Amino acid sequence: MKQIVIVGGGLGGLIASIRLAKAGILSTVVEKKSYPFHRVCGEYISNETIPYLKSLDLFPYELNPTSINRFLLSSIHGKSETMDLDLGGFGISRYVFDHFLYKKAKALGVTFLLNSEVDNVTFSNNTFLIKTQSQNLEADIVLGSFGKRSKLDIQLNRSFIQKRSPYIGVKYHLKTSHPEDLIALHNFDGGYCGMSNIEDGKTTLCYLTHRDNLRQFKNIREMEENVLFKNPLLKFVFIHSDFLFDKPETINEISFETKSPIENHMLMVGDAAGMITPLCGNGMAMAIHASKLASELIIEHIKNSLSREEMERRYSILWQKNFGARLWRGRQIQKLFGSPTASNIAINLAIHVKPIANGIMRSTHGNGF
Repeated sequence: MKQIVIVGGGLGGLIASIRLAKAGILSTVVEKKSYPFHRVCGEYISNETIPYLKSLDLFPYELNPTSINRFLLSSIHGKSETMDLDLGGFGISRYVFDHFLYKKAKALGVTFLLNSEVDNVTFSNNTFLIKTQSQNLEADIVLGSFGKRSKLDIQLNRSFIQKRSPYIGVKYHLKTSHPEDLIALHNFDGGYCGMSNIEDGKTTLCYLTHRDNLRQFKNIREMEENVLFKNPLLKFVFIHSDFLFDKPETINEISFETKSPIENHMLMVGDAAGMITPLCGNGMAMAIHASKLASELIIEHIKNSLSREEMERRYSILWQKNFGARLWRGRQIQKLFGSPTASNIAINLAIHVKPIANGIMRSTHGNGF
């Protein structure tokens, strides 16, 4: 039996472990935290994922995710327009969804090494050696699902990690009056903020900002009052909502640089393979889809003697085919956000040229898989 280690227990890693287990292939998932826990994430999943989730009995009906089919866009000064979402999606927190998937994986026999971070992965003589803080593991195949930034990125000397990124992500859960079927994207100077409802009548508010915004002020709250509040729609939300976290979840150095889906013979999924700009709202869907592609190739490698070289070659091709253009378009669309002139252009486009605006939205989504 081949030994499989999955580094990182996010959506991609968890769903890959479940897909492999259903094929009779058990893996070990190494996760630096313990479930359940929060992640900085917009917590909106495109409906393109539903066929695959249902095929694995993983659609979380019992968690009551919200159904989202409208999109609101606001400029820095609060001018807004609402459009229908052709494909739509559903809202669910990573806190409950990751825990749901973790319990599914455990029930199928997946092994978890929790509260343990991978320090080093080496590949020699067709075998991986994975060094963690608590023990060392050997594996025939390693799947990387360790998110936006990791100690392992530094150890692997990945090209994107050499470049400083100016972006900071901040997330809250709220009790507020946000419409259940709506995902909103509010511009502010130097960033943008997404809002959508999740389970139990809660709303996720997650924004991306430039670190220069934070440097001007003493703390996050002061920055919000001086920068985000200039958009009156955001000011209203912050003043009239009940914030459920003692302090926000944050992440620094978010990078949208190109990454490789294969590093040191490891197959990368989710943000470890490439991060779509948050305004596109499809990072979670891409992680799930990449996990499908990778796990099915691993199954073929193990059961049908597909060579490692061919497995890696096919995965690189499939990853680029399914996600390469979406990531590029996301980077281009991001240029329309975070400045007064560009955000007004985007709003006017949404108001006056809806077919083009809808086409741009569709271009960042995939098809059902």
